[in-house]
Amino acid sequence: MNHLSPIFKTQYLAMLLLFGVALVLPYVVSNYHVFQLSMVLTYSIAIVGLNLLTGYCGQISLGNGAFFAIGAYTTAFFMDHYDVPYWATLPIAALICGVFGYLFGLPAVKLDGNYLALATFALAVALPQLLKYKHLEFLTGGVQGIVILKPEAPLDHVFGLTMNSDRWLYYFSLAVTLLMFWVAWNLIRGRIGRAFIAIRDQPTAAACMGINLPLYKSLAFSISAIFTGIAGSLSAILVAYVSPDSFNVTLSITLLVGMVVGGLGSLSGAIFGAIFVLMIPNVVDQISKAAPSAIYGVVLIVMMYFMPWGMNGAFRILFSKVRRFF
Repeated sequence: MNHLSPIFKTQYLAMLLLFGVALVLPYVVSNYHVFQLSMVLTYSIAIVGLNLLTGYCGQISLGNGAFFAIGAYTTAFFMDHYDVPYWATLPIAALICGVFGYLFGLPAVKLDGNYLALATFALAVALPQLLKYKHLEFLTGGVQGIVILKPEAPLDHVFGLTMNSDRWLYYFSLAVTLLMFWVAWNLIRGRIGRAFIAIRDQPTAAACMGINLPLYKSLAFSISAIFTGIAGSLSAILVAYVSPDSFNVTLSITLLVGMVVGGLGSLSGAIFGAIFVLMIPNVVDQISKAAPSAIYGVVLIVMMYFMPWGMNGAFRILFSKVRRFF
């Protein structure tokens, strides 16, 4: 590592440290907190998917919760009706959500700004009602939803340590999260990622350079839907239950909040955003049972005032200031 820059060395060591902590955490916290950590990983994948669409490509979406729901229902349907192994439902969910995302992106590319946000918002509002539609009950289970069996750990012990269902699913979620982050990291540094950033910053100049705007905008929706669908699939496996009321419009807003809090155009910020949207409401609820939403709103406003570039941006600024003393 002698040929690497000091900044890269620090980031590399920090990543190794965080990975080591992530491996140990399931054995130092309760099973409930292990489940919460698994959900944090799940939401971080969904936030990355939204960030690829909004943070990198500049396409505003208030409807990614719909793709989250499609991924979750895909897993529940195939596990419940066809006994497909839980891990095998993830690529199926990715494929189905990718197709839905691309088809939705085709007409949506003609919209920009507030109009696009409104169209995606309509998708998030409409889908829960479609999931309750009586003629689709054979697919969705209707209002009752679908209950699936929670996967068991394939081994009772690993390296002498007890392995239960919650811990196994945590490690499974961690592996999927690392894979998806690696895919996203390579994607934004490749041709597609450069095209997304060009469209976000200067769409007219991007078109003049030969970038096919409708194609890449539709592709951005498809890729975002794939990430979000995989997150929804993981969520269904962890919770072992899906229902229409679990995927209302609030979910889409939650993903948007997580993206903004973590930092637009930031992959690592997705982890911070997922922690915020999942952990802070629980903390706030402990502070006040009477008005938790009001306190949550105040916390969000304060964070945006002091950290307008998100938590990732704040950490970068703090890191640069600390480096000046060394």
